[in-house]
Amino acid sequence: MSINMPYQIFARKWRPQNFDQIVGQEELVTRLKNAILQNRLPHAFLFSGSHGVGKTSTARILAKSLNCKDGPTVNPCNNCPACKEINEGRSLDVLEIDGASNRGIDEIRSLRENIKFSPTLGKFKIYIIDEVHQITPDGFNALLKTLEEPPDFVKFIFATTHAHKIIPTILSRCQRFNFRKISTLKIIEQLKNISKAEGANIEPEVFLAIAKEADGSMRDAESMLDQLITFTKDKVSLKDIVSVLGIIEQEVLFDITDKLIDKEPLAVLKLLDGVIRQGKDTGSFINDLLDHYRNLMVIKLTKGENAALIDLPEDVCKKLLSQSKRLTIKEIFNVFNVLIGALEASRKLFTFKLPLEIALVKLSQNEGKIENEPATKKDLEAFSKPPIKETKIADKKAAEPIQAASVAKEEPANPKNLIKIDSVKELWPNILEKVSQVKIYIKYCLENAVLLDVKNNILTLGFGKQFNFYKEALEAKDNRILVEKIISELSGENVRLNFELVQQSVFDTISPSMPIEQDETVNSALKLFKGRVVDV
Repeated sequence: MSINMPYQIFARKWRPQNFDQIVGQEELVTRLKNAILQNRLPHAFLFSGSHGVGKTSTARILAKSLNCKDGPTVNPCNNCPACKEINEGRSLDVLEIDGASNRGIDEIRSLRENIKFSPTLGKFKIYIIDEVHQITPDGFNALLKTLEEPPDFVKFIFATTHAHKIIPTILSRCQRFNFRKISTLKIIEQLKNISKAEGANIEPEVFLAIAKEADGSMRDAESMLDQLITFTKDKVSLKDIVSVLGIIEQEVLFDITDKLIDKEPLAVLKLLDGVIRQGKDTGSFINDLLDHYRNLMVIKLTKGENAALIDLPEDVCKKLLSQSKRLTIKEIFNVFNVLIGALEASRKLFTFKLPLEIALVKLSQNEGKIENEPATKKDLEAFSKPPIKETKIADKKAAEPIQAASVAKEEPANPKNLIKIDSVKELWPNILEKVSQVKIYIKYCLENAVLLDVKNNILTLGFGKQFNFYKEALEAKDNRILVEKIISELSGENVRLNFELVQQSVFDTISPSMPIEQDETVNSALKLFKGRVVDV
């Protein structure tokens, strides 16, 4: 008579049981092994990193290494009573505590009282505190003295996804181990091993789709694989990826990109409609497409010689390299601008579909086709200019600038014909419309500015600190020249631009650069639903 074993989810069934089974954290594992071999073990460890990368699993393996009958050892036996109790979660010497549920001063005081009792079976009493950043400051202060001078038999292992939220006095008393996101290729390798052991029949392309969606989390990848095998009967195919998990397959990204390059708007919309009908979230799709163009940019710049920056299988990298040859860097940057503009528009319309459709149709038009040319250093600087360090200034006046960009030095062509701020405000809707026809993203940058002043035909635009990214985008030479040219053409004057970061109070005293009803996307929504703006 056979006894059916209880079902275990993959994330638990395939949890690593020793250091050598930990995936994607080789350097960190080496550090831990050396600390054990040299008997240089701190009394407090801090494991930090994103979710699903092995923090808690490593903490349990470390606990076994310390309390194994052969320990401290880098190879816990997993057979002695101490190892078995830790594996089964019933060890009295290894206490796992949820920092979110035991975060107050009373819980920490209780923990502190129990620390003085010696271990019952192993050599050490080990406290594994997960999400330790959620402990309150009072709770940390209650733990501080014990953490500074704990008994020799006590070890703390803290795990967190937000190490920056832990107070400095605690951080300074821990030895920190940073867990990195697991690479796509390593996740694929592990998923293949699991599938082979489970006897699952899975198309190779499925592993890539899961690994990309997992975004560096082995636990998420294993859970998704578990779902697919559970909900499909025989062979797991790419079609199951979308229907079960809503994951977009890599091939669709290549197909849509090809249609955009070939300037086939109807074909692009049909492909998008098919993706949406299969259950793919449009917001996630925009991010997937941005990631695809990011890979095209990197592989074009490296000419396929640095695959580590792509972190995808070799056959996919070859296909990316081939497709990248059909695009210039400027065309790739244009896609970034338009797609990011679609994300901005979606926040105003509370939907991703319409802005995404508009963006894809715009990208598939024949207007402004750029001839093939090599990438230049200026191209890269225009897209990824590093943020400017802010200078703290005492709060003297509400409208005092925090930081100012270099003012354009050019004198106006005709100083006698000076444009006024009121004239610019009147022209502003036309300026935005004209800009959107060339670079829609720059239009959204301008919409988040306030018109501060015009002096000697130098127009100053102000941005709140939270919109510094928009300011930096406009400071890029090509973008600045574009806006200056359009303003000058519409106003009939030689206008130059200056950009400043300003205090938030400026936005309370100066009217926005454009009434919200004049925004193109908001106005369309108002007409469609016959609505009106109640509040901004």
